[in-house]
Amino acid sequence: MPRLHRARPSVALDDTSKFNYSGWDATRHQASDVYIGGVPALTPWTLTATDCDQLLAANSTHASVAVIVPARNEATTVGSVLDAVFAAGSLVDEVIVVDDHSSDDTATVAARHGARVVTLDAPTGKGGAMAAGVAASSADIIVFLDADVTSPSVHYVPRLVAPLLARESIGLVKGFYVRPLHDMPTGGGRVNELTARPALSLLHPGLGEIRQPLAGETAIRRSLLARCPLATAYGVEIALLLDVAALAGVDAIAQVDLGTRRHRNRPIEELRPMATEILSVILERYGVALPPR
Repeated sequence: MPRLHRARPSVALDDTSKFNYSGWDATRHQASDVYIGGVPALTPWTLTATDCDQLLAANSTHASVAVIVPARNEATTVGSVLDAVFAAGSLVDEVIVVDDHSSDDTATVAARHGARVVTLDAPTGKGGAMAAGVAASSADIIVFLDADVTSPSVHYVPRLVAPLLARESIGLVKGFYVRPLHDMPTGGGRVNELTARPALSLLHPGLGEIRQPLAGETAIRRSLLARCPLATAYGVEIALLLDVAALAGVDAIAQVDLGTRRHRNRPIEELRPMATEILSVILERYGVALPPR
């Protein structure tokens, strides 16, 4: 039988409740302004768009930056994503699109818009495509962007990189944003809100404060990524978040406001496999033995 765990809710659930966790090792945590049942819990560094812009304006640090865009059958959107990347100018040193065995013109469009294209002979899944991009790059900072965004912004890359340039202690940066759903101004990110965030809030104090744990818009130091092998399929983003928190601590993570993000919304019946994969990764990282699937 799998061993049972007592869940420890994060402040994202209820920061005023009176919990008593006997045996919970408070010495593992540093002082913070957020508490869970009287136990201090570290939280990520959260930056507004203005915060990021000010950090960039004051920055004197230089680090090489590679932008990696894993893509499969995204010919209709990858071009505009790349145009927004190149608008960052000299901040970006490498732009790589990994074509995960597309059946459309993804590779052709990506090359036409100025990216170096790495073409895979067989589909590997998102994590495999991301890993191929990392192997093809040499920059100090890796920025991952999704290829299916229909409203890419020139601010994505600069704001994702800003915390890494400002503080050496930051190892991973996640984007957060408003997620429209079809014609509604909000309501997108259903797996994020109904699966990922509740599970993180219950099992991983501090990480429940990450607003978009499944965001594909992510920046990470190569030195840290080398210690965190990329998972496959839908679980790659949540696995990376959990692995970084375990290796470097929640206070090595930042999140930045990227505004509003639109992409192709999947029908609800296609979200179950994604939610299952996400929940499996979270539970396995917590130490729960799952039955074979």
